[in-house]
Amino acid sequence: MSTYTSTESSGETAPTAHPTAPSAGHGAATAAEDADLGALLVRLSQLRENVVRLVDHRAAVDPTATDPLRGLYLSEEAVRHLLRPPSPDPAGPAPAYDGPEDRLARLAERFGLTGLDVRILLIALAPDLDRTFESLYGYLNDDVSRRRATVGLALDLCGLPAHHPGARARFHPSALLCTLGLLVVEEPERPFLSRSLRVPGRVVAHLLGDDTPDAALTGHLRPLAAASGPYDEGFTRRLADRLGSRPAVVHLREHREGDGLVYAAAAVRAAGVEALHFTPTAAKDPLPDLLPRLLREARLRDCAIVVSPLPEQPGPLLRALTSADVPVLYAGTRPYDPQWCERDPLVLDAPRLRAGAVDVWSAALGPAADGPGLDLAATVAPYRLGGERIGRAARAALDLAAFDGTPVTAAHLRLAARQQTTSGLERHARRIRPEVGWDDLVLPDKPLGQLHELALRARHRDQVLGDWRLSAGGGRGHGVLGLFAGESGTGKTLSAEVVAAELGLDLYVVQLSSIVDKYVGETEKNLERIFTEADRTDAVLLFDEADAVFGKRSEVKDSHDKHANMESAYLLQRLESFEGIALLTTNLRANIDEAFTRRLDLVVDFPFPDAGQRLALWRHSLASVPCADDTEPAAVARDFELAGGSIRSAVVTAAYAAAGRAGQVTTADLREGAEREYRKAGRLVPGEGNW
Repeated sequence: MSTYTSTESSGETAPTAHPTAPSAGHGAATAAEDADLGALLVRLSQLRENVVRLVDHRAAVDPTATDPLRGLYLSEEAVRHLLRPPSPDPAGPAPAYDGPEDRLARLAERFGLTGLDVRILLIALAPDLDRTFESLYGYLNDDVSRRRATVGLALDLCGLPAHHPGARARFHPSALLCTLGLLVVEEPERPFLSRSLRVPGRVVAHLLGDDTPDAALTGHLRPLAAASGPYDEGFTRRLADRLGSRPAVVHLREHREGDGLVYAAAAVRAAGVEALHFTPTAAKDPLPDLLPRLLREARLRDCAIVVSPLPEQPGPLLRALTSADVPVLYAGTRPYDPQWCERDPLVLDAPRLRAGAVDVWSAALGPAADGPGLDLAATVAPYRLGGERIGRAARAALDLAAFDGTPVTAAHLRLAARQQTTSGLERHARRIRPEVGWDDLVLPDKPLGQLHELALRARHRDQVLGDWRLSAGGGRGHGVLGLFAGESGTGKTLSAEVVAAELGLDLYVVQLSSIVDKYVGETEKNLERIFTEADRTDAVLLFDEADAVFGKRSEVKDSHDKHANMESAYLLQRLESFEGIALLTTNLRANIDEAFTRRLDLVVDFPFPDAGQRLALWRHSLASVPCADDTEPAAVARDFELAGGSIRSAVVTAAYAAAGRAGQVTTADLREGAEREYRKAGRLVPGEGNW
């Protein structure tokens, strides 16, 4: 390091630099980080020697060098000195750095900087690393308040004339240093040569070994999903090879939201590339300011960028992030539009994620996966979760089991998995958390067997429709569609809840009032929102009283018939590509259009219960109700032909009567409840009137 005196006659000695050398074992610093910092200090030492030569030269030719108020005013002598022809600096530029490679050298390589760019960057950086440069720069700027390098000073220290067009272009807003966010030329209102130079704090921190992300990106950068997951390994390998061979820009079209992110995460890890997961959070995000910072962050850390989900208008984002040196992967459900970007990315369809992923669940659960009575494969079969969400669901299940003080059960896993598939369906449908099972159904063998088959189809649809290609062609989805037909109260809605419970999924009952709209086209839009949300959610969708929406098409006699048929045509097309599980119920099967029926996987007819089934329904409904010893529903079941829903209502009426007198339910209470159900339906009660 150098100690210098600007001139012996001045009596002023400039500050002596004593930069602290990196200390071994300091904090969490590694040997490589210490070496980087040491190399950077060597660079500063060489720059200081160049600054000293320039200071000595200025002091030798400037008659005002000994003036204690130099830089605060212009004397006549100083003006006359300025009028003389300038004398060239005999020192010239600092010699090129030839020490070990450091972070600045690696930064220059990643950003494509020239040697001159690196010298300019180091000159602007020096006051942020060593305070003594502030005084030196103030002296050379002839202004004690100007403690940063200026354009003119940087040119002088690089040995370049101020009028050289190529040298001046290095400080233009479109120059490499400025466009890459490494250098800020401040005070544009000043003359060009006196504009201050500043290196952004994020770049300074990186050169010192601190890679904390830019504070402006807080809330937009998230951890990337885990590499494990139920994904297509062949597709992942090919994508990783593309990323590893050269920087690539890839658009992954998702069939289901989140699928593309899983593949992007797996590919960057397979390629050995670090990645930043950028999430535009709202339409009001200041993308013009954020995206240059994001690109700079990716270049500083030599990593890729993964963008998911895409904003409503992705064009500006794609245009700003498309770069020849930074790999970028976009994941979204919208198809790529060539108008988004002049340079098209590699557009790929992300393969569908398979449900189940038992090996991933087992790894995430650890020893708990082999818990007593836990059939892991059957429990997780319905869930299409990526690796990250599987890990989160597994941790949540372990926490739930610890709270209950029991081993992990299927109920814990199902609840935790459902928490990872929250949905916007609740804006259009009523959610039901199933709390029933097969024992709650009283049905003949045929419809009961069809319900079991429906659950079976939901579990194995990936294998049958995907692996065995039985849905190939025509844009068909992997959805499961069923129609429950029967009179009111025969158990259609309850059966849908039982199927959802068997699969460990939530049941969403679509509110027709929230989708049917008198304005043309609005009903279709509302239905599309529901189907889109159902596609991305592990849930069972129930259209109760479906004939109101899926009714028969009619002959077109006026505009109302035309638009009604358009709604049906839309539904027919949408059901073809549906990926979820949808159940329809109707009291009048004949009202359902035959075209809908053809697209259904199963049609389950719910018969009106006979006397034996009615008795079973009465006894099932009374299972948890306090009854008198002589209470016997057999006669009531024989005399009153009621469906299951009406029987439950009759039991509720009887229970209220018993609770009102603080007693137990009697046979008379049951008969009174049954009679009320008859009267509600407008039917003659046995033993009354002309019966």
